[in-house]
Amino acid sequence: MIIDLRSDTVTQPTPAMREAMFTAPLGDDVLGDDPTVNALEAKAAALFGMEAALFCASGTMTNQLAIRTHCRPGDDVICDYLSHVYQYEGGGISVNALASVSLPQGERGKLTPALIREHIYSPADPHKPLSRLVVLENTVNKGGGCYYTIPEIAAIRQVCDEYGLILHLDGARLFNALVETGDPTHAYGQLFDSISICLSKGLGCPVGSMLLGTAAVIQQARRYRKLMGGGWRQAGFLAAAGIYALDHHIERLKLDHARARQIGTMLEHLPEVEAILPIDTNIVIFQLPNTILATDYVSSLGDKGIKAVSFGKHLVRFVTHLNFTDDMLTELGHRLRPA
Repeated sequence: MIIDLRSDTVTQPTPAMREAMFTAPLGDDVLGDDPTVNALEAKAAALFGMEAALFCASGTMTNQLAIRTHCRPGDDVICDYLSHVYQYEGGGISVNALASVSLPQGERGKLTPALIREHIYSPADPHKPLSRLVVLENTVNKGGGCYYTIPEIAAIRQVCDEYGLILHLDGARLFNALVETGDPTHAYGQLFDSISICLSKGLGCPVGSMLLGTAAVIQQARRYRKLMGGGWRQAGFLAAAGIYALDHHIERLKLDHARARQIGTMLEHLPEVEAILPIDTNIVIFQLPNTILATDYVSSLGDKGIKAVSFGKHLVRFVTHLNFTDDMLTELGHRLRPA
């Protein structure tokens, strides 16, 4: 048995999801007449109380489309140093939007109103770019799956309104946060100018992310998606998986979180584990001593049939997901014990 904890992107569609995919009515999405894509976009927009949505291949694409749509060349994007849009999107902010980046360093990757204020440039200063956009990530991947609460976001929204800044959410694992907080999805639609949600992580779809926003934002993002080669034809096969996931796979995320916390308990008893980040959702990040490189440790886990990723020189990450079962959890405990 291989225990794959590298990411929640490794999930396979369930039999019921496959059935929904193979029976989906299809059209040509570039021409706007794939009924299943249209249904998914309408469903996602309505879920968050937003005007429109756009189905894309990845969360990187939806984030980059949002940034390009919101920013003009020479503008500045404020995001935490640990944020996915800065760390893991190939420098897309500079390549796609021709924008610069300001990088506050919050606790576990979370921004605060005070941090944002410190990084807003005066529009009267010609030496500086124009501060245009704030990007939050929820949950924060490199922060160990920590999340924002609605009051925290509302305080940031107030700062954005005060300075005329746009607010975008990289919500790749937003539903992981929502099942923990119980916050209503519509509250997010009221606080953000645009939202990216991923379908291919905890929700278990094979491909796809959604960008939500006003009709004008989505219309412009659709043009940029085509420019980037992101238009697709009979995409209803994939959209059907998204509809199924939104209907059936949100509440079950609590199981992933419970299993992640059980992994944390296992790790507490291992002599090579020096510290574990708080486990808020489905991400477990733990620190090794300076004498052990994460790459070497991950390799040793591989020898035991456990797949993980190094997340820093001495950090290792596990991510629980749809295909990580209770039997695998029990077996993981056996394999992690010292010989």
